[in-house]
Amino acid sequence: MFTHRLTSGSGPQDDRLVTADQAAAPGDITYTKTQRHALDPDVVARNLIVTGIGTDPISSAYKMLRTHVLQRMTANGWNVLAVTSPGAGEGKTLTALNLAITMAREVTHTVLLVELDLQQPRLHDVLGYDLGPGMTDYLLRGTPLSEVMINPGIDRLVVIPAGRPVESASELLSSPRMVDLVRELKERYPSRLVLFDVPPLLTSPEGLAFVPHVDAALLVVAEGHTAHEDVEVAKRMLASTHLLGAVMNRASSYTT
Repeated sequence: MFTHRLTSGSGPQDDRLVTADQAAAPGDITYTKTQRHALDPDVVARNLIVTGIGTDPISSAYKMLRTHVLQRMTANGWNVLAVTSPGAGEGKTLTALNLAITMAREVTHTVLLVELDLQQPRLHDVLGYDLGPGMTDYLLRGTPLSEVMINPGIDRLVVIPAGRPVESASELLSSPRMVDLVRELKERYPSRLVLFDVPPLLTSPEGLAFVPHVDAALLVVAEGHTAHEDVEVAKRMLASTHLLGAVMNRASSYTT
């Protein structure tokens, strides 16, 4: 297991994730159904989103994190990763997004980022999008996933925001519809990597309920914010999956 420091702030065919977009070869993606919303450069700068192609310290840190994660996942034949944290405000959503972007720059696979923080969604804010339909619509209303998938202007990357907040998050994340979706993502198109932005473990019971369905997990903590005892509790709560390591956000220095 590794610890990685980041010097940054913090059904029917249409009813499946398998669309013409996802079925294409990784280096030959055409977005025929997925919505396309290019990232605003001001949003990228303001929210510390990496582009995956820079050589600045933050981009380099994420590239090294990508290397650590991909080595472990490839060696074990895993393709579904949970990104979570002990508590709120530790930067897990931004970490998940930046890792997904950096992974998508590898031409050997496509990447899907799914936000599962259904009570306190943040991905739309980080991306600079208006709050719109997302996973809650898929789980509650049967909205086809093709209608909530977004390409943020980065090749080989698709994101699915959580959508409008709901109170019944625990029930939705343990529902047969959700379990079937995770199984589908694991078994179809092995060149696709799936990252789930999972709710904080110590404050959201749905996060703990969902973790057993993934191949591995990455724990995000924040220097000067996350208590050591909370990290230890979160590590024990992740015993049902493979914990790849921890990412320390807002670190005063960068080491691996």
